[in-house]
Amino acid sequence: MDYRADEEAPLVSGEDRKGRAGKSYTRDVHILSISFLLIFLAYGAAQNLETTVNKDLGTISLGILYVSFMFCSMVASLVVRSMGSKNALVLGTTGYWLFVAANLKPSWFTMVPASLYLGFAASIIWVGQGTYLTSIARSHAKDHGVHEGSVIGVFNGEFWAMFACHQLFGNLITLALLKDGKEGSTSGTTLLMLVFLFSMTLGTILMFFIRNIDGEDGKENVGSPVGLVDSLVSLPRMIITPLLDIRMLLIVPLLAYSGLQQAFVWAEFTKEIVTPAIGVSGVGGAMAVYGALDAVCSMTAGRFTSGLSSITFIVSGGVLAQASIFLWILLGQTSGVLGTAYPLIMAAILGIGDGILNTQISALLALLFKHDTEGAFAQLKVWQSAAIAIVFFLSPYISLQAMVIVMLVMVCVSLVSFLFLALKVEKVFTHDE
Repeated sequence: MDYRADEEAPLVSGEDRKGRAGKSYTRDVHILSISFLLIFLAYGAAQNLETTVNKDLGTISLGILYVSFMFCSMVASLVVRSMGSKNALVLGTTGYWLFVAANLKPSWFTMVPASLYLGFAASIIWVGQGTYLTSIARSHAKDHGVHEGSVIGVFNGEFWAMFACHQLFGNLITLALLKDGKEGSTSGTTLLMLVFLFSMTLGTILMFFIRNIDGEDGKENVGSPVGLVDSLVSLPRMIITPLLDIRMLLIVPLLAYSGLQQAFVWAEFTKEIVTPAIGVSGVGGAMAVYGALDAVCSMTAGRFTSGLSSITFIVSGGVLAQASIFLWILLGQTSGVLGTAYPLIMAAILGIGDGILNTQISALLALLFKHDTEGAFAQLKVWQSAAIAIVFFLSPYISLQAMVIVMLVMVCVSLVSFLFLALKVEKVFTHDE
């Protein structure tokens, strides 16, 4: 693979503007991004309420969800290849819709089946999202004669910025509708779920308006003659093959860390840092700050993405920024001149790191695994969901300090492994020259 083609280049040069006209896919990026925002406004609120209003039921159902997500991600690439990324996106929305609907009458008979199905739906919607966004970015770059790495960065930046806004808007809407509620109370939650169910329905309808990908850059071989038996026989190979690539093995620690840091925010940070400092009512504000900085950083990082060298620089900065927060927590410097503002500062920096990881990992997989995009994004979700499930099950039994040490160890391992990958890719190119 010619990695030098992924080096820094402007998104649109003077000659590019004079290039041949082609289909513009920016419309599809806008629709996809807004659809995910509307869907995850609802899902995020449902997830938060499930763990506060129905704690025992919420804890177990979320555990079931992430375990199901992990195992279903192993076969998600096969499903997405078979039905096409757009169809996978549309089908995936049904799992989120049913999960939010189940929260109207939460019980073991509604939440457990909804969580199991959502694990499957989440796996195909996220593999479909990564595949679809990468495909339209490649098609857009080819049709308009623009730099592929830059287009991938810009498209991912817009998507992840819009996606991160669900933290901001979701918390503001929840605060407005439940401002008189108390923890453990169900008053107002029915109205909130109905509002978010409407949001979810709009997001699902919007998903029908994105266009199918056709041509060589879109890998939508829905009409493939491969039969069910052949697909099942090839399944073990499809799961194992990506892990035989040394590049994927070197990225795995970073994929796992991206899931760990997300789980740390909702499982430890909000509970052990934000709540003691500014109270339960301050959690929404802290997460709104987290979401706002996540969105801004996603858009900014996407604009500066053009290839492996830029991704390496940006990822290193984001991971080290988060490491500074973990050291801050470990050293216990959570008082003094900053007063009660320190949880908001921490939330902002953690949000910046999350925005960087979301955009840059997606761009990295798109650039390195052009011939197996579905498999690469399936691996991303396998390792992310596995890491989240581990944090979810272990957090009640280990201290905050122990968790922070684990995070710092993962920072070191993932960063060293990722930097080694960058050096290896450059060395391979230099050797090929």
